[in-house]
Amino acid sequence: MALNTAALAGDILLESGAEISRVEETINRIARAYGIESCDPFVLSSGFFLTADSNSDQNFAWVRHIPLSATRLDRVTAVNQLSREIEQGIYSPTEAYQKLQAIQKTPAKAKWCQILASGIGSGCFCYLFGGDAIDSIVSFIAGLLLYVYLLCLVKGRLSKIATNISGGMVVTLIAVLIYQMGLGHHLNEIIIGAIIPLVPGVAFTNGIRDIADQDYIAGAVRMLDALLVTFSIAMGVGLIIIGYHQIVGSMLLP
Repeated sequence: MALNTAALAGDILLESGAEISRVEETINRIARAYGIESCDPFVLSSGFFLTADSNSDQNFAWVRHIPLSATRLDRVTAVNQLSREIEQGIYSPTEAYQKLQAIQKTPAKAKWCQILASGIGSGCFCYLFGGDAIDSIVSFIAGLLLYVYLLCLVKGRLSKIATNISGGMVVTLIAVLIYQMGLGHHLNEIIIGAIIPLVPGVAFTNGIRDIADQDYIAGAVRMLDALLVTFSIAMGVGLIIIGYHQIVGSMLLP
C-alpha cells in the first residue's frame, strides 16, 4: 500500500504536467515517510517505472504509461501539500491513498469559468502587447469565442494538432471579421492577444526546467510537443491571414 500510494502520487503529478524532478522527489518523499528506503523511480515525460525492496525480500514494481495531457496546477499543489503532511505522519498509507484518489477525481473548472478566463487573458495580453482599449475588447470577445469553440464544439474529439490548427483559424477569423466591421485599430495585437490561451507556456517552461535538471529525454519530448503545438497555432493563424490579404488585396485592385 505504501508503494501504491507513492506511485499514485507520481501518476497524478505526471499527468497534471509537473516537472520530472518534482515527480521523483515526491515519490521518494512518500516512500521514505513510510519506511521504504530502497525506492528507485525512473520518470519520463510519458510514464514512469518504480521499483522497491521490502524487508521480506520481496520486490515490488510499478510501470505506468501516462500520455501527455493538459496542465492541472490545482492537482499538483494538492499532491505537494499531501506529501508534506504524509512526512509529518498525519496519514496512514491507506488514508493517503484515499486522499490521492479524491485528488485524482478533482473536476476541472466549470466551462463558463474557463471561457471567461480565456477572454480576460486574451484582452489583457492584447493590451500588454501594445493594443489599446478597443483592441483589448475585441481580443476579449475573440478569446471568449475561442473557448466556446474548444469546449462546446470540439470537446476533445480532434487530435492535438487538428485542435490547435482549427483553434488558430477560428480565433483569427473572428478577430478579422470584427476588425472589418470597424472595431479595433491594430489587427496584429488583437490576434496575438486572442491566441495566447492556446500557447503551451507551462509545458515549454517545464521542458526547459527538465533539460536544466539533466532530464534530457523528458525535456526534449516536452519541448518538441510544445513546439509542435506552437507550429500548429501559427499554421492556423497564417492560413486565415493569407486568405484575408488575398481577399482584401483583390478588392483594392482597380
